[in-house]
Amino acid sequence: MPTLKQRSLLAVAGAAAAVLAVGAPASTAALGSEQAKAPRVLSAPRASSAAARGAAYIETRLFFGTERPDGGPDVTDRQFMAFIDRSVTPSFPSGLTVQDGRGQWRDSNGTIERERSYELILLYPAAEAHARDPQIERIREAYVAAYAQDSVARLDEPTLADF
Repeated sequence: MPTLKQRSLLAVAGAAAAVLAVGAPASTAALGSEQAKAPRVLSAPRASSAAARGAAYIETRLFFGTERPDGGPDVTDRQFMAFIDRSVTPSFPSGLTVQDGRGQWRDSNGTIERERSYELILLYPAAEAHARDPQIERIREAYVAAYAQDSVARLDEPTLADF
C-alpha cells in the first residue's frame, strides 16, 4: 500500500497529466504522404473568453539549416541575408522576420545532427493563403537548390494579427 507521501505525489502527477491532456493541442502528421504535402486551407482560431483582436492571418515559419550534407562550407550570414533579399523580399515586401536558431534532428542513420539555423516568419492575410502557397514553395525549393540542403521545414498556423 502506498504511503501518504506516495499517494500525494501520485495525486499531483495525475492532476498535472489531466491539465496537460486537456490544454495540449492535438496534432498529427503523415510524413512523406501526399496529404502532408498538399496545401491546407486554414481557418482563424476560435476566440477565447477575452475579446478577439485582429484579422485572420496565416503565420508561416520556415526553418533553414546552414550545414551542407555534401560537406561543403556552411551557409554564412551574408549568404543567407542575400538569399532573403533575392528570393523572399520580392514576394513579401510588406515585412518578414528572421531569427537565429540552433536545430537538431535524427538523420536516416539514427545519428542526432545539430546545426546553426535560421527561422523565417511570414505573416499574410488568411484570404491570401492559396496565392501565397506557391511563392513559399518556390522559396523552399530555391534554398534547397542553392545550398545543397535535404529540405526546408515549413509550419503554417492560423492566427489573428493586429497592426
